[in-house]
Amino acid sequence: MLAIELLDELVGGTRAAAWPLIAHDLGLSYVQIGLVLAIPGFVGCALDPLIGVAGDSGKRRALIVLGGAGVVLSTAMSAGAVGFWTLLVALAFGNPAVGAFVSLAQATLMDLAPADRERSMARWTLAGSLGYVGGPVLLAAVLVIGLDWRAAIAGLAVIAVPLVVAARRLPAHRPAAEVQSLRSGLANAAHALRRREVLRQLTLLEASDLLVDVFHGFLALYLVDVARFHPDAAALGVAVWTGAGLAGDALLLAVLRLVEGVRYLRWTAALTLLAYPAFLLVSEPAAKLCLVAVLGVLNSGWYAIPKAGLYRALDGRSGTAVAVAGVGGLFGSGVPLALGLVAAAAGLGATMWILLLAPIVLLAAARSPSRSDTSGADPGACPASARGTADRAVS
Repeated sequence: MLAIELLDELVGGTRAAAWPLIAHDLGLSYVQIGLVLAIPGFVGCALDPLIGVAGDSGKRRALIVLGGAGVVLSTAMSAGAVGFWTLLVALAFGNPAVGAFVSLAQATLMDLAPADRERSMARWTLAGSLGYVGGPVLLAAVLVIGLDWRAAIAGLAVIAVPLVVAARRLPAHRPAAEVQSLRSGLANAAHALRRREVLRQLTLLEASDLLVDVFHGFLALYLVDVARFHPDAAALGVAVWTGAGLAGDALLLAVLRLVEGVRYLRWTAALTLLAYPAFLLVSEPAAKLCLVAVLGVLNSGWYAIPKAGLYRALDGRSGTAVAVAGVGGLFGSGVPLALGLVAAAAGLGATMWILLLAPIVLLAAARSPSRSDTSGADPGACPASARGTADRAVS
């Protein structure tokens, strides 16, 4: 299951590093690149609720294998793309396949050891970080030996085949007392979205992403346009942030042996409230790079711990957790566009201060769940007959 996440991020990291080469070979305009990046994400987020709900049935393992086959096909198609439309179709087809293959594999990992969700989710995040950092390294190695980006991505499609075969041996999912129909599953997911604890964990996930993926997306642009770094130095800044995040993900496993995840979130959020304004205010390039590294370490766990909390809030319904996370992702996917509009009106320097909402929300909302948060007494919770028997879960 961790190998599935590693492969997914290897593909994503390789493709991200290869975009200049892909755009040149396929003759893509900036508008076409934007569409290729945006449309598959919206398709995947829109289908995640259906995939998650279906994953709570006894057909989860079949869905994972089918999704894996779709990932292999999509990756191979993208390696053989000849223009905008073929690449768009390959990625739009592959995004929901990733949801079935990767997201349901994560849900299965959550179902193995409920008492150790946070550390299991930390392992998952570390595997993904290794893949995302390894993708550009893989591309560079392939280019050095005289091959091109197509060979790198096609090679990953070949590597994925044994993983898909191995997925047939994943533990069979034990559905709740009743095998849900798609309609009842969607109703249960809608009920889950009315629970305070579920909404709190979704809020933590989307807020923390401001200083994870959103910050990553704007970092190089900020360093060049606002901090006046040379593009090469800006690339170094992104590399420093990514490398520090990988180190933080590795350290997180040891930290969670000693500290409760929620307490760790609050401590790192408090430190980030000091470090992030300092990063924005300092002008010395070396100091900025040092603070980038500090931020990369501090935000380790900001995805793993809230996501583990979401699985805990929906104990026994890990597929439903995938579904409601997809709904949250639909809202979160509009954040970069909103920030871009603000940057166009007020400037990128001013816009970057909005990301300070991440540690503020974590400090305000991160807390250990009370018994009522995870019990059937929570207002808006699914009725007991719909919840069924809790599965064993791990993240």
